[in-house]
Amino acid sequence: MRQLLHYLRNPQKLLQHLLMVVLMILAIQLVASPASATGVYEVPALAAGDKTWVVDQAEILSRVSEGTISSTLEELAQKTGNQVRVVTIHRLDYGETPESLANQLFEKWFPPEVQANQTVLVLDNVTNGAAIWAGEKAKSLLSDAAARSIVEETLMVPIRKGNYNQGLMDGVDRLAAILSGQPDPGPPQVVEVVRTEGTFKKADETNRGGATVVVVVLLLAATVIPMATYYFYQYMQSQ
Repeated sequence: MRQLLHYLRNPQKLLQHLLMVVLMILAIQLVASPASATGVYEVPALAAGDKTWVVDQAEILSRVSEGTISSTLEELAQKTGNQVRVVTIHRLDYGETPESLANQLFEKWFPPEVQANQTVLVLDNVTNGAAIWAGEKAKSLLSDAAARSIVEETLMVPIRKGNYNQGLMDGVDRLAAILSGQPDPGPPQVVEVVRTEGTFKKADETNRGGATVVVVVLLLAATVIPMATYYFYQYMQSQ
């Protein structure tokens, strides 16, 4: 009770303590965020003969989509011997890129004698960056231009709309067709839709505006309420 009265008599100290708490929370979040980043050692180990085709660490695939992708890649492996692993992650480790992680996973999982027909596809759902790393036999079928088109077009057209399931299924279907020796289906056809800019705010803009108002109100309340309480207390003491 005495400590509460002390704060009421010193509203500036109360505000300072509140600001310190906010800063501590922000600092903890900044320190904790790298811990959730994914590097090569955070991804489970696989081997050339492993039947795990999808490692969905970002948890962006439905069970149905993951099953569909796995079935496609299992069939590809049985018919051609070409094996593809799909890896999704949530946030890259510091200094890492999708390409560097795909390369490291490729080298970690597969010894040189079995690398030729292996392919790794990595997608980071924070940056929406993706990369494909392939062995020499796979590269004889999958050109650099086709691999780049898969990650930049086939994957990204649905992903830009938030549809990771469709993006990865489309990407795997195209990759499987190429590695089966079939003609490249090519990227999806994108139809440009011309829209006039509306005068209404988007939902995310409205949410951001609302969040800003809430923060301002809380800061004002943190300043005004202690001061009002203090002066009310002083007034009551003088009566």
